[in-house]
Amino acid sequence: MRQAIIYSGENGFWVAECPSLPGCISQGVTREAAIINIREAIEGYVLALQDDGIKVPPNQGD
Repeated sequence: MRQAIIYSGENGFWVAECPSLPGCISQGVTREAAIINIREAIEGYVLALQDDGIKVPPNQGD
């Protein structure tokens, strides 16, 4: 499980970022949607790194 930062962004959208995965950012109309979307983004990010043979950065605090 990775930490995500959720905050209110522009135009009423919620923004979600995963600090341990640079550039892994998503958003949603609601806070709950942003959480769902960042989970999917994290999964896709990690799979893309693995597919490319790139080491997955450790989770913060690991």
